[in-house]
Amino acid sequence: MAFTLMMGALGNLLFAVSYHVGQLAPGVALDFSLLAAFIAGFYGGPVVGFVSGLLVGVLPGIMFGPMGMGAWLGLVGLPLGKALTGLMAGILAKVLGLGQSGHSSLLAVPATVLAYVPEGLYTYAYFACLMPFFLGRGGPEVFLLYILPKALAEVAIMSFFMAALIGNKGFNDFLSKFFFTRPTHAKGKASEAK
Repeated sequence: MAFTLMMGALGNLLFAVSYHVGQLAPGVALDFSLLAAFIAGFYGGPVVGFVSGLLVGVLPGIMFGPMGMGAWLGLVGLPLGKALTGLMAGILAKVLGLGQSGHSSLLAVPATVLAYVPEGLYTYAYFACLMPFFLGRGGPEVFLLYILPKALAEVAIMSFFMAALIGNKGFNDFLSKFFFTRPTHAKGKASEAK
């Protein structure tokens, strides 16, 4: 529970910093809050990733929702999208065995990109269908011209951060304090040492 709350707080902090530093256009800003959802999913599994993603989406939901062009729909829709990323990151970590081999850092790059796919599809539906239906604005061109290129650049950058974190012994040792059993990456390193 502490890890989930910590990832939610980290994600909102990352959003606040990147939102104020990385304004690209009115209502469009850099958003590195997903880094916390990736960490939560890869280390905590699908459930922790999903709940952390919901928490990570609170501040972006407020800023792009009621305070942006998304109104009430953004407050509901954005956290759900980020939760999908955390969920998928947890699933991929289990399927790919992240942390169980010496190549986990390399696997983290494509796993991070793949973990964004459900949120990317959901975000397209959000802009192409939900916003026009409920709010009378948005549309697929908003997603394709503004949101998708920005999101792909952000996820590409975050994939390299995740590769570095998954390969970092100190980071893995730190996260092992939040679990009854150590993260799989840390277990693999311990067995190699024996």
